[in-house]
Amino acid sequence: MKLNFVTLILATLLLAGCQSGSSEKELKADVIVYGGTSSAVTTAVQIKRMGKSVIIVSPDVHIGGLTSSGLGYTDTGNKEVIGGLAREFYHLLYQHYMIPESWNWQKQSEFGNKGQGTPAIDGEFRTIWLFEPHVAEEAFEKMIADSNLTIYRDEWLDRSAGVVKEKGKIISIRTLSGKVFRGKIFVDATYEGDLMAAAGVSYHTGREGSSQYNEEWNGVQVGDFPVKHHDFDNLKISPYKIPGDPSSGLLPRISPNPPGNRGDADKRIQAYCYRTCLTDNPDNMVPFMRPPGYDSTQYELLIRIFEAGWRGTFNKFDAIPNRKLDVNNHGPFSFDNIGMNYDYPDASYERRKEIIDEHITYQKGLLYFIANDPRVPVEVSSEMLRWGYSADEFADNGNWPYNIYVREARRMIGDFVMTENEVLSRKEVTRSIGMGSYNLDSHNTQRYVTPEGFTENEGDVEHPTPNPYRIDLGSILPKKEECSNLLVSICVSSSHIAYGSIRMEPVFMILGQSAGTVAAMALEKKKAIHDLTYEEIREKLLADGQVLEYNK
Repeated sequence: MKLNFVTLILATLLLAGCQSGSSEKELKADVIVYGGTSSAVTTAVQIKRMGKSVIIVSPDVHIGGLTSSGLGYTDTGNKEVIGGLAREFYHLLYQHYMIPESWNWQKQSEFGNKGQGTPAIDGEFRTIWLFEPHVAEEAFEKMIADSNLTIYRDEWLDRSAGVVKEKGKIISIRTLSGKVFRGKIFVDATYEGDLMAAAGVSYHTGREGSSQYNEEWNGVQVGDFPVKHHDFDNLKISPYKIPGDPSSGLLPRISPNPPGNRGDADKRIQAYCYRTCLTDNPDNMVPFMRPPGYDSTQYELLIRIFEAGWRGTFNKFDAIPNRKLDVNNHGPFSFDNIGMNYDYPDASYERRKEIIDEHITYQKGLLYFIANDPRVPVEVSSEMLRWGYSADEFADNGNWPYNIYVREARRMIGDFVMTENEVLSRKEVTRSIGMGSYNLDSHNTQRYVTPEGFTENEGDVEHPTPNPYRIDLGSILPKKEECSNLLVSICVSSSHIAYGSIRMEPVFMILGQSAGTVAAMALEKKKAIHDLTYEEIREKLLADGQVLEYNK
């Protein structure tokens, strides 16, 4: 009898434990935000401020996306149209750098005040636009803590079977760890648009043809025109292993395929890179090391470019505080890994890791190559040897940035498609939820052989926008019949070339706040997200500091 009683107690405890474990795996909130980006943070903060419950489900451990992963030299465009939570973020950075102890490797007076088309430190608006990666991450963590947000990190969406839909609405999502997140509204705040795609929402990858939306700068961009920055600038560089001899085969990283005709649609996407954080301070420096898998022959084309006289390697070594750099791509052969990412948007997690690892080997190898290969001109190698990785950045990741720079992946085909016509103010947007202002900015998509037998890059477009432009509400809304409770704050509905301007981190924060506003307001008013009137959304956005038009 005693034995049976003990058995009963143990069975009861076991059952209770199983039930407890099951309930712990099913997590509920009014809104589920999937992503660990800057946009995910502003989305969730806005929802919480509007009194609704929210959970961030982040595949990343470190929060903030590219803003806290090396992109500290902010692509601001016109800073006057950056409002709301985005401006709050840059104000948090300002507060940090107003503390003298924050300048531990450099005096503030030595840094100066030069930014990207705007003062780095803006005393009038109490913002700073250039910053160190770890400082950005700390600011995001402060926003999360101050709002008492619930966040689950290192949680990856089960893209094959993890999205449950009923009658056109997402009911729940499941991550690879087995956790289930249930909500009334969902937000995809990832660079890849994985939740959007898994939910069956229409999207585009690659470049639309210029005729699809009556655009000039979409599609293949072969030919000479005065808006390219990352090309060969008329350098006549042979692509062949034996210069001038096609039978010898092509050098690495040159496509054997024809580039296509001007304006053609294709599946190519602009190149990715890492925004590395370097320093010349020997007390905070980790030298460039030869990476596993290093192959110096991958950089043979760069040697020929040097031999032709090009010396632009350091033109995008942009200063950020404390004797550090945000390093970006520049010129005909640089940190952009051209043509090596075409399948990334729809690739499995395993394949994406292969692509990412190849990019890391390429870029670490390039830094090591320039610093150490005896064929590199001495004035170039000696300058590179002055620099190394910042020891106090990304310390738990070998001083390498956490996130690859996914300049574009999927783009939703939603309620309203933003095109260059809206970005260049040729067509009016009447339902503004925020503004962009940066150039049309597409990096190269391919490196090919010209009919004359020389090497050329294709895809680079750097075209100015005449004025700040409005971003339409429909760009964050899927078509209602496809999904009636999902908002998309990064992989927004736009053409390839329009996305080249929209894709800036301040804009992602702006759109995140607007997505959060729509989600919380729909719950408050007991309406579907597509059924809210623009007037009620607009009133709330303005009340919360968003900038919706620019009339100067």
